[in-house]
Amino acid sequence: MIDISETMNMAYIDRQYQLWKNDPDAVERDWRIFFKGFETAGGLDLKTVVRADEGLSRPDTDLPEEACTIDKTLLQSRVEALKYRYRDMGHLLACLDPLVACPTDHPLLNISAVGLSPEDLDTAFYTRRFSKTLTAPLKDIIRELRETYCRSVGVEYMHLQDPEERRWLQDRMEPIRNQPVFSAEDKRRIITKLYQSAFFESFLHKKYTGQTRFSLEGADALIAAMDALFLHASEQGVTEIILGMAHRGRLNVLTNILGKHYEEIFREFINSYDPESLMGAGDVKYHNGFLADLTLANQRKVRAFLVNNPSHLESVDPVVEGIAYARQDALTPAHRNQVLPLLIHGDSAFAGQGVVAETLNLSQLEGYRTEGTVHIIINNQIGYTTLPENARSTRYSTDIAKMLMVPIFHVHGENPEAVIHVIKLAFDYRMAFGKDVIVDMVCYRRFGHNEGDEPYFTQPAMYERIRERPPLYQIYGEKMVDDGEIDDSGLAEIENGLVTCLEEGFSAAQDNPRIFPVPRFYENWSDYHGDYSFAPVDTAVSQKSLKALAAAVNTPPSGFAVHPKLERLLGKRLESVESGRDIDWANAESLAFASLLSEGHHVRLSGQDSARGTFSQRHSILVDVKTGEFHVPLTGVCREKAVFSVFNSALSEAGVLGFEYGYSMIRPAGLTLWEAQFGDFVNNAQGIVDLYIVSGETKWQRRSGLVMLLPHGWEGLGPEHSSARMERFLQLCAHDNIQVCNPTTPAQYFHLLRRQVKSSWRKPLVLMTPKSLLRHPRAVSRIDDFSRGTFQEVIDDDAAVEKARRVIFCSGKIYYQLLERRETLKAYDIAIVRVEQFYPFPREKLERIVGKYRKADQWCWVQEGPVNMEGWSFMAPRLKEIVGTDPTYIGRPASASPATGFANIYKQEQSLLPDKAVGQLSGVQTG
Repeated sequence: MIDISETMNMAYIDRQYQLWKNDPDAVERDWRIFFKGFETAGGLDLKTVVRADEGLSRPDTDLPEEACTIDKTLLQSRVEALKYRYRDMGHLLACLDPLVACPTDHPLLNISAVGLSPEDLDTAFYTRRFSKTLTAPLKDIIRELRETYCRSVGVEYMHLQDPEERRWLQDRMEPIRNQPVFSAEDKRRIITKLYQSAFFESFLHKKYTGQTRFSLEGADALIAAMDALFLHASEQGVTEIILGMAHRGRLNVLTNILGKHYEEIFREFINSYDPESLMGAGDVKYHNGFLADLTLANQRKVRAFLVNNPSHLESVDPVVEGIAYARQDALTPAHRNQVLPLLIHGDSAFAGQGVVAETLNLSQLEGYRTEGTVHIIINNQIGYTTLPENARSTRYSTDIAKMLMVPIFHVHGENPEAVIHVIKLAFDYRMAFGKDVIVDMVCYRRFGHNEGDEPYFTQPAMYERIRERPPLYQIYGEKMVDDGEIDDSGLAEIENGLVTCLEEGFSAAQDNPRIFPVPRFYENWSDYHGDYSFAPVDTAVSQKSLKALAAAVNTPPSGFAVHPKLERLLGKRLESVESGRDIDWANAESLAFASLLSEGHHVRLSGQDSARGTFSQRHSILVDVKTGEFHVPLTGVCREKAVFSVFNSALSEAGVLGFEYGYSMIRPAGLTLWEAQFGDFVNNAQGIVDLYIVSGETKWQRRSGLVMLLPHGWEGLGPEHSSARMERFLQLCAHDNIQVCNPTTPAQYFHLLRRQVKSSWRKPLVLMTPKSLLRHPRAVSRIDDFSRGTFQEVIDDDAAVEKARRVIFCSGKIYYQLLERRETLKAYDIAIVRVEQFYPFPREKLERIVGKYRKADQWCWVQEGPVNMEGWSFMAPRLKEIVGTDPTYIGRPASASPATGFANIYKQEQSLLPDKAVGQLSGVQTG
């Protein structure tokens, strides 16, 4: 504690103040509190209160002499500490839960916790921003603090490190005590939306008893809040909203916010569609997306896209962000915030799903920043049957969001006015600071996880309280009646109108089967379709253009100091193109990118270390070794609206891959690529692959041209850096849903990338990419290979073997090892056929090639991976159908792990492959 005798000396106080200014930790805690809460602008003159921090224009006010006593100043400092605590921890006393009594006290917010006593309650203190009067009794200050921070709104914002942001929030919360006044028109709209929400759910419950619909009941304020948000956002210039949410309340949002007709909702329950008109496998009604062009009540127009979402809850989060970013890319930088990402979460999922943290982490990163996302958590206070104490280790489900230094608003879900207030405030914060913001709406789930679930089995006490709760439209309607803002006849009018509309929609849905509606999507997809074709696509580029592009991308600006090794590398790349030979993989990729950019197509590449490339092969961003400035050579060849973007992503797979999938859905005219650091890193994004990339078209008619670059091949790097798990992708192949390719030459890679853009169809491309082949002396191409021809799904033997006794089918890196062994042994009675595209399966081309070798009596499949991995299981039955006999397998035996971690064993295993496929070297013993 401060020594009172010392504090009577003003010189001593001034010395303490100077110490605090230089280093706050140099003084005792009480002094720190005092100086922080009572610092003056012109020095430590305790007789003057400077009110600059209040944003008020009234002049400085001289204080009475008694205010300058040390006892008074210490008490004032304690009042300031109390204010800080309410701002920081007032949410601990907030009345948020509809199912329990409101808290009345908290030890950290008790006046005794800061050294004040009940005798101080009637003492006047300087209010500093908390009153229109200069002073007020402590009890009034506490009352105003509680009204602001401890009623239906609890706010966590004092963790924000930017004082401007904290002040901005205080300026919008404290003057109105977080209790704004709503007009009669506003309240009428609120009650109407509450009625719409509740009667829609009860109608479904009555007409389709027991059918799963994931009711919103218990969280009805969401509809009123979203309605207010759409109106408010449109008035601030927002023209488009990208919406992601799980199933709870989805049908309600579709009809009462996005305007999907009741009839269409009801038809999905009874499935009254002509079977001949159905497309793909389809999905359940509470997963489907919807694109709506809305004219709001304020006559402003907003486009809203509810993104299709599988049952895996938060997996849609990064997809929404990618879609929003792509839509923002069509706008000028100053208008990017006109596209608003809006994510609606469940409390358990927000705390439990790792992709939430991955998505939050992307929010402020270059290449992924979407100018701030509004997050709404429907906090049912329960998972499926799991209570919060079993679902998370934190107090709030929102605590993970504190990593971003953004405000978190907790709000009582049965106070629709408070919910609307915070949702508008959250949006305004997003527009002011371009950051995410969280709204935690504490409510409940009236039924079980779904309508067929019995929650009384596991939470009988909780659900007894829920059973006793009247619906929100009744609570708010009675309040409006009591306040004289509507009468019973007005409420009856709302109800009768709704019932009439619902019955009319239900009757219309009983009519004869309708044609299944084609889901609307963005207009820039009109030139593209999903019908894969083996017809050749013109992907060649003239030699003249290739040489010009090579000169442009391999010549640094004058005065730009490139690293000497890179300078030699760039010179070698240019020389290869100009000489027309020895063009390697990275050079081919650069030419593919450059040619597309020069033709007006955008190219976006992201992944871990993608700018340089995992294997130091790409170098798409050059760094001046003297100044540290960046130079991106490919930007110099962009034409029209083409843009080249390359981003070193966060160390995330699911989040970033989901983002790029979303981006690719919106921009079909360009090339969007995601690169794994090593191919098997895609393991961490398997959910995005399964739920979206391979199945999105058949479930939702949502197409994508995303390219996945997955470094693949056995090279002695151990279990986790060998296989891109090709077998998993091949297992997922059906109905021409994806392309799975493993090219063996740079030219093939070049044509494949260009085909992805130049074709009229769009399919995801899963591409096994090289590691050691990046620098393999034989894995090079001539310029003629780029200036003519196209991608070849299958490559016949270049040696034109006429009388083959054995035909080897293979793919990828192993080809060069087999080729070298054949040349060494001069075994030209062996033909080597390369399968460059596994799927869609090139049956006709393989049949034509096999027809040349009908006299062969040995047919083999050779691969590096174990028999239970890579391509064997996929190729074996298909090759059997083509060649008429079971092909022989040559490769590693079955294994639980993709590769050994022991270098000597790897070498032994690898050497056995050409031994068995082609023949042993003379005098060399293996095995």
